[in-house]
Amino acid sequence: MSNLPSDRVNPDPPFSNVGIDVFGPWNIYSRRTWGGLAESKRWAVIFTCLGTRAVHFEVIESLSSSSFVNALRRFIAVRGPVRLLRSDRGTNFIGACKELKINEQDPEFKGFLQDQGCTWVFNSPHSSHMGGVWERLITVARRILDALLLKTDSTRLSHEVLVTLMSEVMAIMNARPLVPVSSDPDMPNVLSPATLLTQKLETVSAPKGEYDLKDLYNKQWRQVQSLADAFWKRWRQEYLTTLQQRRKWQIDKPNLQVGDVVLLKDALLKRNEWPTGVVVNTIPSQDLRVRKVEIKVITQGTPKVYLRPVSEVVLLCKGTVV
Repeated sequence: MSNLPSDRVNPDPPFSNVGIDVFGPWNIYSRRTWGGLAESKRWAVIFTCLGTRAVHFEVIESLSSSSFVNALRRFIAVRGPVRLLRSDRGTNFIGACKELKINEQDPEFKGFLQDQGCTWVFNSPHSSHMGGVWERLITVARRILDALLLKTDSTRLSHEVLVTLMSEVMAIMNARPLVPVSSDPDMPNVLSPATLLTQKLETVSAPKGEYDLKDLYNKQWRQVQSLADAFWKRWRQEYLTTLQQRRKWQIDKPNLQVGDVVLLKDALLKRNEWPTGVVVNTIPSQDLRVRKVEIKVITQGTPKVYLRPVSEVVLLCKGTVV
């Protein structure tokens, strides 16, 4: 296996090197001046930082070069200059590029990128694995958003609701845990893309209250929170699956050990909560396989020990954090 590209491993500021894709569309409504509703479509451009794995969304109103350039300008205005843009040549993006009339050899477009000090690199055809760093995130996010928005009555979504929802989704995806980075083995702090972006350990919490699908017929801010909670539940489940390595029963799976840092599964967790703990005791069965563990978790400054089956925890890091 060859080495990773330099833009994946060099210590650069966030969003210096970016993977990009376009997905959608979704139907929204807007009120006409003379009364009634007008239906239109919206797409989303997703930017993935190749270093921190953070994501950024921009909503566009049409598949035109003007809309795309505006989205790129908004992204640069918020996240700062971009040195490298990467995208694939698959049907998902190259099809949009054709409709956008984007050609990497087009003098006008190349001039725009040069003015930004940016280079756009297309991966080779039929090599989607080259964009795996952003394709996995995009695939999961797209699947969940399509399931939520395409089944939602278009008369219940406005442009403001969609834009705010994308910001909530961005916060959810950027709060996902990456690795523990604490010198205290009793209270491991976990690094997330949001931590790298904001330099804050606290995550964006959801507004207090309960939100469900009936709120789609209520005020717009409750619509957003209802859809964001639905996205969180599915995103957390699918993301934990990517962290948990599956093996056939015939293949031995390493036992959890004292000092391992784990994530706890809990269907009742609130949005952006990722409870992390340290294994303090293992309880092996007669065949010496560990099927239950005791985990110490710090909750509001108070240590608590929980007994959990290994199926309800996800290994985040082996050994004691140093």
